[in-house]
Amino acid sequence: MVESIEQRVYEHVRPYAGTYLFNFKKVQLNPETDLDTDLSIDELEAEDLMNDFFEKFNVQRGNFKIETYYPDIPFTWNFFKKREPIPVPDFTIGMLIESAKAGKWLYD
Repeated sequence: MVESIEQRVYEHVRPYAGTYLFNFKKVQLNPETDLDTDLSIDELEAEDLMNDFFEKFNVQRGNFKIETYYPDIPFTWNFFKKREPIPVPDFTIGMLIESAKAGKWLYD
């Protein structure tokens, strides 16, 4: 049986998705699943995931930068100062699927 690119991408992301602590159900993955907000994958894990993704799926990296999706947040000792939220683009499994199909990173 030949696996689709979508299935292979889900299998690639699955080890980073974890499980629920008490009922051991698998986290449901779909194209809209965001790697950061839905799966809580941190920057280092995401960088590893993406480096493996580019190699495993033979996807050209193009202008991909992990900092686009995980920007540096300036540190301040002033805990009372309200910070403006930093706009961050979506970073979804669907983006990986579409890029794997195209053979290059489509989201510069």
